Amino acid sequence: MYIGDVNEAVPLCDRVLSYMLEITATRGRVGADMRTAIGDFIANAASLLRNDLAGPPLADVFDKSRLAGITLSQLDAVRAKAVAEAPKSVGALLVKNSMINFTLVVEGQILATTTFVSHEDAQTMKLRMNDAFAPMEEVAADDMDQMTYRALVGLHAAITFFLIETARPLPRMLNYQFFSPSIPTLIAAYRLYSDAGRADELRAENKVVHPAFMRPMGKALSN
Repeated sequence: MYIGDVNEAVPLCDRVLSYMLEITATRGRVGADMRTAIGDFIANAASLLRNDLAGPPLADVFDKSRLAGITLSQLDAVRAKAVAEAPKSVGALLVKNSMINFTLVVEGQILATTTFVSHEDAQTMKLRMNDAFAPMEEVAADDMDQMTYRALVGLHAAITFFLIETARPLPRMLNYQFFSPSIPTLIAAYRLYSDAGRADELRAENKVVHPAFMRPMGKALSN
């Protein structure tokens, strides 16, 4: 990479990766590994970028973040931070796009181990991932970067297929309404499911402040 590109890319990496470190829990051994990976990359970024060796250690940073427990929402925030960058040099733009693409890869890995409880949750995630992938697929197509484009489309297709297959057997969310103005969650669960043990599920789904006072209208799983 040319020195001018390196000079622009290094602070860009510093800003995005420091932000990732700021919003991600880094406790324990896995957290220490993530901090070390990010610190090493930032410290050696100029040399790595100048010699076109930044790819593997940058991929390792994102993999370490996954092991440290970074969430989908946190990855969305990291991606938004990178998207907000406006580099002028080709090299820095390439680094920016690479970090965005790495967030998509890690999100796919996290989704593969995620348990969905309702059809709507899986469908909502599918739409969310469509919105995340579409801009980067367009960028790769505009740049005529066939390898990156095919990789993005393949990953996007795999995630979409997984979410469709995951959603297929899941119960749907339904609206309910009781005549009583307020009832305990235990009674509501018994009336809806014939199982008072699902009271906590109803409380979580409907953001009930106190289990003794559940709103007469809300959402419940179809089974």
